[in-house]
This record gives sequence, structure tokens and C-alpha cells, in this order.
Amino acid sequence: MRMGTLIVLVVGVTLGLATASSAHSPARTLGERRKAAWLSVGHPGLGEYYNAGWGDFFENCPQKKFWLGLIPFYGWPGYLQVLSAIDAYHGRTSDNLQPLD
Repeated sequence: MRMGTLIVLVVGVTLGLATASSAHSPARTLGERRKAAWLSVGHPGLGEYYNAGWGDFFENCPQKKFWLGLIPFYGWPGYLQVLSAIDAYHGRTSDNLQPLD
């Protein structure tokens, strides 16, 4: 009886953790929000790509932010880096080039 209960408990916890980690849309915890923001500090667009759950680069990564991020002092380091970090911290995955209220 104890072994059966233990197996059911372990399987339930494993499935629960797998489901929670695969549903990775917007960053939920403070640690995930900070991670997304720091990824955007590394390069604009990476934090939003992380919030979208990685996957296909051309569908999930904001293309304008990512490619314009290669322009010195506009992308990195610069305006897009800060804008992308703020958007990523708030769980956004948009490709806006102007701040949202």
C-alpha cells in the first residue's frame, strides 16, 4: 500500500512540474522576470523570446528588436536594450519600438 501511494505521488509531482515548466508563456515569478530582463540586457529581443517560450526563432523572437539591436548606441548598448529589458520584465512579447504605458 505504501509503495503504490508513493509511486502515485511521485508520478503526480513529476507530471505537475513538467506541465508547469512547459507552459512558459509570460514570465510568472520574480526570478523569471529578472532572467528575461537580463537576457534583454545581453541583446534586445532575447528576453521577449524567452517569455514566448523560445521555440521557432522567426515566430517567437521579436525580429525588429533583435536585428535593430545590432546597431551601436541604438540597439546595444542603447535605447532598444533598455526598452526590451522593460518589456521582458513585464512579460511582454511584442515587437514595439516605442514604450507602452
